[in-house]
Parts: sequence; C-alpha cells; structure tokens
Amino acid sequence: MAEPGADNVPARAIPAGGKPPLFGLSFLENLSEMTMLRQVGLLVGLAASVAIGFAVVLWSQQPDYRPLYGSLAGMDAKQVMDTLAAADIAYSVEPNSGALLVKAEDLSRARLKLAGAGVTPSDGNIGFEILDKDQGLGTSQFMEATRYRRGLEGELARTISSLNNVKGARVHLAIPKSSVFVRDERKPSASVLIELYSGRSLEPGQVLAIINLVATSVPELSKSQVTVVDQKGNLLSDQAENSELTMAGKQFDYSRRMESMLTQRVHNILQPVLGNDRYKAEVSADVDFSAVESTSEQFNPDQPALRSEQSVNEQRTTSNGPQGVPGALSNQPPSPASAPATTGGGTASAGMVQPGQPLLDANGQQIMDPATGQPMLAPYPADKRSQSTKNFELDRSISHTKQQQGRLNRLSVSVVVDDQVRINPANGETTRAPWTADELSRFTRLVQDAVGFDASRGDSVSVINMPFSAERGEVIADVPFYSQPWFWDVIKQVLGVLFILVLVFGVLRPVLNNITNGGKGKQLVGVGSDVELGGMGGLDGELANDRVSLGGPQSILLPSPSEGYDAQLNAIKSLVAEDPGRVAQVVKEWINADE
Repeated sequence: MAEPGADNVPARAIPAGGKPPLFGLSFLENLSEMTMLRQVGLLVGLAASVAIGFAVVLWSQQPDYRPLYGSLAGMDAKQVMDTLAAADIAYSVEPNSGALLVKAEDLSRARLKLAGAGVTPSDGNIGFEILDKDQGLGTSQFMEATRYRRGLEGELARTISSLNNVKGARVHLAIPKSSVFVRDERKPSASVLIELYSGRSLEPGQVLAIINLVATSVPELSKSQVTVVDQKGNLLSDQAENSELTMAGKQFDYSRRMESMLTQRVHNILQPVLGNDRYKAEVSADVDFSAVESTSEQFNPDQPALRSEQSVNEQRTTSNGPQGVPGALSNQPPSPASAPATTGGGTASAGMVQPGQPLLDANGQQIMDPATGQPMLAPYPADKRSQSTKNFELDRSISHTKQQQGRLNRLSVSVVVDDQVRINPANGETTRAPWTADELSRFTRLVQDAVGFDASRGDSVSVINMPFSAERGEVIADVPFYSQPWFWDVIKQVLGVLFILVLVFGVLRPVLNNITNGGKGKQLVGVGSDVELGGMGGLDGELANDRVSLGGPQSILLPSPSEGYDAQLNAIKSLVAEDPGRVAQVVKEWINADE
C-alpha cells in the first residue's frame, strides 16, 4: 500500500551538475507556479511600488517655486510665456489662483527679462488714448462726449490706482448736458469704487485726497457730490466729511510727534553719558488746540493830552443912529425920560442919554474925561461874543490777540536712571552704586535745557535714580531651525530616502523572498535528502532520486518507503494540516497526470 502512494508523489529533481538554479530562473519557476490572479496582483503591486518610489524621488528633488505675478489678469499671457521660454526659465501656472510661478533662483532674472521685453501688468482702463482713434465723419456729438467722458474716467482710475494701498479703481462720472437756462442747470457728480489690497485700509485723509482729486479734475464738480466706496460696500466718503473727528486725529498725531521729538532730545543728551539701556525717559506734553481771539482797549486818565483848541472873540460897535425903512416904526419919537429909582453919588444922569451925547452928572454938569480933558460921551451900542473849544485825548492802547493752535501749556518729563556700574581694574569685579545728588542735579539741568524747560508754564522735570531689574532686557527669540528655508528641503530629501527604504525592505524584499523561498527549500531539501539517504545504496536508484521537497516556513520531508504505513499516513496528515493548499495542488497534478 505504501509503495504506490510513494510512487505517485510529484517530485523535483536536482540538476545533474549538482548546482542550484540561478536566482532569476528560480524566481520565474516560482512565479509560473502561481495562479493567474496572484501573478497579476504581484505585477500590479510591483509596478505601483516602483511608480510611488519614482514619485517620491521626484517630489524630493522638486525645486522651490516662487510667485512671479499674483495673477496673469491684464497681461498678455502668450508674450509672458514666450519671453520666459526664450530666456530658458522654467515656469508653471497655479491652477487655483492663476499665479505665475518660477524657480526661486530664477525669480530676479525672470523679472528683468520681462521688464526688458516691456511686459508689465496693465489695469485694463482705457484713458485718453481712445481719442487717438479715427472717429469718422458721421460721429455724433453724443458719441464724442461719451468717448471723452470714458477717457476721463479711465485716466482718473489710473491715477487713483497708483496709490500704495489701492489695487484697482473704477470711476463713474455723471456730467449733465449744459443748458442756457439757469433754472435747468444741473451740477455733475462722481462715484469712485476702490479695490484695496488684502489687509489694507485708507485713512480719512487719503479718502479726502481722492475726493479732492476727482472734484478738481471735472469742471463745476463739488466735493460733496463725490462718493467713494470700497470693494466690500463700505462708504468711505462720509468719514472724510466728519471734520471734527479728522481734526481730533490730527491733533493727537501732533501731540505724539511733539512728545517723540522731545524724548529723542533727551535720548541724544543722555545716551553718550549713561550708555544704552541705562535709563528710561518719557515726555508728556499738554498741548492747547483752542483758537482764541481777543481785542482790548485801555485808557490812562493820568496822562491827558490837548488834542485841539479853537477860540473865537467877536466885538462889533456901531456909531450910526437909528436906521431902517422910514415908516411908523422908524420915526417914533424917543421915549420920555424916567428918573432912576435910586441916585448915585453924583454919577447918575437925569435921564436916558442918547449915544454920542455928553454925559451929565446929577447936577447937570458935563463929565470930563480925566485922561483927555474932553467931555465924556455916551457910548454907542456894541456886540461882544467870545467862544472857546478845547479837545483833550486820554492815553489809549488797542491790542488784538489771536492765540496759535497747538500751543504748549505744560511739559512733564520723567527720567529714571539705573545705578552706575563700576569695574575694579585689579580683579575685574563689577559693583553697582547709586548716583549722588550732585550728579542727579546735573542730569536734571541737562534734561531741562534739552526740552526747553519753562518754569512760568509750570513745567516739571524729574530725574530719579533706581536700580533696574535684572530681567528688564527684552529677549529676542531665535528663529527655530524648523522655520529656516533649508530645513524643509532637507526634510523632503530625508522623507524620500526613508520612503524608498521602507518600500524596498518592507514590501519588495518580503514579496521576492516569498516567491524565491520555494526554490531555496527545494535545494536544501534535495541536498539534505542525499546526505540522509547516502548510506542507503541498496535501495532502488529511481526511488532514491525521486524525493519529495515541500517549501514553506518549515521544510517537511515524507518518510522513506522502508518505513511502515502508519508513519507514512501520519506524515501525510501532518502535511495536509500544515499546508492544505499545497496538498490540493499535488492532488490536482495527480488527476491531470491520470487523464
């Protein structure tokens, strides 16, 4: 029973020369014994492993690309590519953002080549060059006005786009048609759309500058009719109209600039004396921005002055008698004489004496003039008038005062000085000692002269000596090595090498060992069988050469024909339990052989 079973077991014979087959032949023999599905899977796995390995190598060797232009919008793409190709500069276009990428080492050379070829980004706005085109004889006045307005809008958009924070701009002008009637006259208006760079913004002063730029470029356009909007829909022109807030910002900036200037003066005067990081100085300026105008008029009553004097003396005497038109009033007889109520001491006259008649005393005698000895005559009627006008001026002074905005009301300066450091020249030891009061007073005078100290304003300057903390120095963090540009290049190279090693030793080598392990097992089994059965020369030669070799994790040998049936049966059972697939393959070959 045992002999037929032993005769039907398929066996592989060692070549006659006694040498094992080559690695390639063994690999092909084991590959041919696999099923078609396993062969296809193995080939696909090997091809995928090789492709992944090449991809990793190419990825690790890929150069660093930098953006040359953020986008090719507004540029002649064909001219750009032709210029780079003529200069032998490798480039690529990022599909998502459209950025033009070149190698880092070719970045400067690419920009020079494009600039030399005249390839520059354009904003796409059409300016006054639209008027250079031939308009034809049949062009209407409306088309001419529209082209002029379009060119003016393009020129304004180009000018606004030249600002630092502005990426692009569009200007829309509404210019009404002129009318000869005043009541039908309409003012022009303008709208400006500004596209800002990411993370940028415009200050109110810059918005006001854009408004003035547009308003002064269009005749009869007022600043209130200009609207400025950004790409997010935010209205920017209303911020410029808030003049109070704008003025407050300017006042704050002026105060900070003044404080910075005074702090720099203190720094310039103390740094040569104390050294760096040996003092700290701060300046606070109280600035008055109120606009005050005052007019005063003062008088000094103690110093009067005669400004003008006018004096008039008038005297008129007549010797003529009664005059006038003859008539009842003029020819009236003199009134009757009347005696005086009282009589003087011989000087009273007996009656009213006519002008020019001799004067008589109480006795009726003529009164003689003692100076001339002639009789005194009654005086003729006379008019006397005296007028005097005097104008006096008091001392007066008029002053008109307008205080300047930004006047400094008060100045406060604070300086803290670290202890002085002394080094012993003998042993090199460093000691710290406070500054003396005399030295601090000298520092105070230096600071006062540097900032323009004025005691009448209430300025204050304080210089105090205090030891600084040992940890006051600002530690500048070193840039970590993983943030260096070269680090990621090295990482790419190392990752590529590690992936290749893992692919070779973790995937390819086990697969190849599994394929070629069967041949090695056959060779070892064949050699061992010859040694074990070398002393059994009396057995049949065909039986000695027909040895069964099963490869796997453990080499399994079938018992010799001389052993009993039970031993052969147990060996076959263990073989079926150890590798049922291999046994099924043997049975299949038996069936094919019988057929």
